[in-house]
Amino acid sequence: MALDVEIKSQLAQYLELLESDVEFVASLGNDEDSQKVKEFLLEIAEMSPKLSLVEKALDRTPSFQVNRKNQEPSGVAFAGLPLGHEFTSFILALLQVAGRKPKIEDELITRIQSIQSNLHFETYVSLTCHNCPDVVQALNILSVLNPRISHTMIEGGMFKAEIDERKVMAVPTVFLNGAEFSSGRMSIEQLVEKISGPQDASTFNNKDIFDVLVVGGGPAGASAAIYAARKGIKTGMLVETFGGQVMETVGIENMIGTPYTEGPQLMAQVEQHVKAYPVDIMKGQRAKDIRKNDLLEVELENGAVLQAKSIVLALGAKWRNINVPGEDAFRNKGVTYCPHCDGPLFTNKKVAVIGGGNSGIEAAIDLAGLAEHVYVLEFLPELKADQVLQDRLAQLKNVTVLKNVATKEIVGNDEVEGIIYTDRADNSEHRIDLAGVFVQIGLVPNTNWLPETIQTTDRGEIIVDKHGQTSLAGVFAAGDCTDSAYKQIIISMGSGATAALGAFDYLIRN
Repeated sequence: MALDVEIKSQLAQYLELLESDVEFVASLGNDEDSQKVKEFLLEIAEMSPKLSLVEKALDRTPSFQVNRKNQEPSGVAFAGLPLGHEFTSFILALLQVAGRKPKIEDELITRIQSIQSNLHFETYVSLTCHNCPDVVQALNILSVLNPRISHTMIEGGMFKAEIDERKVMAVPTVFLNGAEFSSGRMSIEQLVEKISGPQDASTFNNKDIFDVLVVGGGPAGASAAIYAARKGIKTGMLVETFGGQVMETVGIENMIGTPYTEGPQLMAQVEQHVKAYPVDIMKGQRAKDIRKNDLLEVELENGAVLQAKSIVLALGAKWRNINVPGEDAFRNKGVTYCPHCDGPLFTNKKVAVIGGGNSGIEAAIDLAGLAEHVYVLEFLPELKADQVLQDRLAQLKNVTVLKNVATKEIVGNDEVEGIIYTDRADNSEHRIDLAGVFVQIGLVPNTNWLPETIQTTDRGEIIVDKHGQTSLAGVFAAGDCTDSAYKQIIISMGSGATAALGAFDYLIRN
């Protein structure tokens, strides 16, 4: 297969960085998929004298290992073609197997190398999934750093029988030693915590008092951290996963000055910007309480307590649930929230999209190109999406729009088999047989853990003034977790800057 000229040009630059010889150990047959993988590997091997290809029978065909030549297997393998969003995973695996140090903190490297169990991970992906590379790259790093750990990325398109046999209905889905381990995007910090337990609270004992402690790692939190650090004050950043909700966004076309970007790409750039300043970024950590004594205190779920003179809450939001029977039971077994990631798993199947706003109609348009039929269920008498999206939807012959209906139940046995809804006009009940339900009804703020001293609206949004300050002195808030009128990336960034400047002004006056 011929790689795009631009891709080959970029790849050539990375291959110059190889620190040692790398060997592709490939299991190939006479089938068409094997031929594609062979052509892919040969084309890349021909680009550098440090790359070579040998054939050997492996557990899956077609698949290949990425090994340092004349050494023990690295533990990193790919079953199928690592193209699309996974091409970056492939390039990073090449560099790291060849000896390049992964770009993670030394403390995390130590935690990974101290894992004593024998762990074999398998990650099922689709090449259109923008969440999958985070998991694939993280597990590849674990394999490179610890000889007890191995990982195989499995491209669902080439291994559909395996996908069906294991009932994989969402990506990324990870199996550990043959049993399902996780589903959905996870950071390397979260994976390590799931494997070896939470980071010990004692590791936070030596933290000094922060002038500003930002809680949250999305656009608002990153903006707040940058603005605070630029004031020359001690800044900390407590994040569960860097990037927040933006990591779920594929196409971004309204970032002023950037006609088009994608969520993971944007937040990778934002993270590098934050790291250009002396910000103490504490990843994989969740806060569970805030209290005010002589100083403000944030208690983490692992029991550690961080002290700060001021706090910026940039907690973001998560997908809103429809809260009907079957939603939790069939989560990742037909119920999903990401059409870009999981859509290919429902090719030629019937699916439903819950929600008639912009996100719901965009999802229906995308899914119509894959699914046998798409049903859109909207609670209100009319769709809420922009007219241009409604016009595009109306042109699709395999989409049925049901308005003024209420989802009552998602039904099935081991996986989704249908959806039951009520027609609100006459209260009649109906069932549609289908395989997947995509929930797209907006977001809910991540504020349910906050104390009563921080006032929120009846929707859980933090109430802030024009400086971003909350009802608790010294605590500020920004982004989608607040009562801002509009939830947009650029607005979150602006409100993060406002909150940081408000916190700085508070410190000067107090």
